[in-house]
Amino acid sequence: MSWDAELFVALAFLLFVGAVIYFGLHNKINEMLDARAATIKTELDEAARLRAEAAALLQSFEQKKVAAEAEAETIVAQARAEAELIAKEAHQRMAEFVERRKQQAEQKIVMAEQQATADVRAAAADAAVRAATVVLRDEAKGDVGDKLVSDGISGLKALAH
Repeated sequence: MSWDAELFVALAFLLFVGAVIYFGLHNKINEMLDARAATIKTELDEAARLRAEAAALLQSFEQKKVAAEAEAETIVAQARAEAELIAKEAHQRMAEFVERRKQQAEQKIVMAEQQATADVRAAAADAAVRAATVVLRDEAKGDVGDKLVSDGISGLKALAH
């Protein structure tokens, strides 16, 4: 029988398997692998839980984003409505202001016309009084003339005013 290398390898393998079985190394390796599998399972469960939390958080933020956009649109619409209302009020106030100013100007014009008419009448009455005074002084002389002049002047002044 020859002792070749294959026989030594086979004997070494059998001795190794026997030592592993005798010392219970296969149970220890199996326990270590089971512990590692449990750790990995715990980490996977934790990762799944964190992923679910992240998905819920993302959903929450998307809902908040939609709500914020809706609120922003509402605010913009409300601001537009208020701006239109303010513009209408300003236009109405401006129209009322212009109308008041127009009425004031028309009143001033009417008053100026009345004043001008009164001034013209007064000037005409004064001119008529002076003319009558000159005519009556030259035409009527004496006490009767003086009385006529004073009565005429008083009458003209009363009519003019």
